[in-house]
This record gives sequence, structure tokens and C-alpha cells, in this order.
Amino acid sequence: MIDTGDYQIEDEARVRDLVRTHGWATLVSVADDGAPVASHLPVLLEDTPPGEPMSLLSHVGRPDEVLHRLDSGRESLLIVQGPHGYVSPGWYDMTPAVPTWNYVAVHLHCTVELLGPDESYAILSDTVDRYESVMPDPVRLPQVEEYAHRIAKGAAGFRLRVTRWQGKAKLSQDKPRAVAERVVAALGSDPHYAQPALAAEMRAELDRRPDNPTPGSSGGAAGSPDGAAGSSGGAAGSSGGAAGSSGGAAAGVAGGSAVPPAGGAA
Repeated sequence: MIDTGDYQIEDEARVRDLVRTHGWATLVSVADDGAPVASHLPVLLEDTPPGEPMSLLSHVGRPDEVLHRLDSGRESLLIVQGPHGYVSPGWYDMTPAVPTWNYVAVHLHCTVELLGPDESYAILSDTVDRYESVMPDPVRLPQVEEYAHRIAKGAAGFRLRVTRWQGKAKLSQDKPRAVAERVVAALGSDPHYAQPALAAEMRAELDRRPDNPTPGSSGGAAGSPDGAAGSSGGAAGSSGGAAGSSGGAAAGVAGGSAVPPAGGAA
């Protein structure tokens, strides 16, 4: 992730909301031979007391826990990617201008605790409940208990305890309000590059601006451009080495809508 103070997320509550809403993450570890290993997996944010570090639950399909050496005591990196999208300079109505990419992302540095079969099964069940809860006829693992227990043997559950984190929300903060407003409008309606979730993040950022004329509204242009649009650096989701895919009972269920997170499994 670009190592500057620009676009820094300072509020941990905002990070927690991002994890709850966008629960599909990339886990990056270092293997014994020094090569990076990456897996894509769903994560659940545990309820922790105020002031306590963040804690998450997840699972990988075996043998990814061996590839990651999750029992080694080494730190792993969890990347959570929020809304993101291409921003065309044609939306700015100003020159000079170049394209950029707006995004919200968080890097969570974590210690890992491998869990046993019962706790792993509870994580699978909670993951299914988290995403099935919005369905008109939710499917629960107890409805297919024999089958679920059989395939759950192929998954390894674990807990991630966050030791430190870094978040970025690059949302055209360096542009005058009128330009940012045009970007929001385009992200809401462009036939090729519409990203409504990113537009909503930008709208919230505009409402936080000191030049916001009225809380909750976004009119008027203020400020001056700070040159060309910045490029979005960072390590979002890129990893080499032996990439293991997360199988298991619920590894592929992480999806769109934001609903309250499942509680702790263990």
C-alpha cells in the first residue's frame, strides 16, 4: 500500500465497517522457502470489547493451512478491498488531467491461531448464516448436517488477531468539490465504468469535507486542484508464489449485500 499520509483512514470503526461489508479478503503469508503464498477467503469480524484489537475468523481449504504455515507463529497480511473503480479525466471538465483509480482498502497485519474441527465447523456454519440471512428461504448447515460435516473435514478454521493496520480511502480528495461532484455523478451512471458503491463512498467523503456548505449536502465548488490525479499505489490483492485457493464448505459464499456479522464461532 502506498506509504504516505495521503488518503489515510484514521478511524478504526470505519475499518470494521469495511470488513463487515466487504468480507472477501486475500490472505498473504510467507512460506518456509521465503516465497509468498496467497489465498482468497471469506472473513467474519468477531465482536470484541471496546479498546480490544480487532479479531477475525476465517477458513481455508486444505492443504492451504500447510502452504501458509499458519501454525508457524509468523505474521500474515490480510487485504480487504472495498469499493474501487476507474476515474476518467473526461469527467473532470478541467485540464490538464490524467486518469486514476479511486479505491478503499485496508491491510491488516495479524497473528494466526489454527482452530480445531469443532471450531472450524462453527466458522463454516456462521459464514453460511452471515450470507444466507438475506435470502428469502435461507439454507442452514443443520439442514444438510451429515453432508456438511463430511465436507467440513476439508477445511481448516483459524482466528486472525490484528496487531496493526493501514487503511486508504482515495476518493478524489485532491480535486475541487465541483470536480469531485462530477466524478460521483459519473460513477453512478456511466455505461462503462459505473460503480455505485464507490460513488456512495465519495459522497460520504464529500459530506466530511470542511468546504461542505451544509451537513449532509454537497453543493458548490471550492478549493483549487492539486495538479494531476494521483495514482493508486499499493499491494491490493497482488501476490506471487504458490497461490492456494480456499475450498471448503463455505469458501465461495462471500458476496454482495451487507448484513450484520455473525458472532464469534469459538
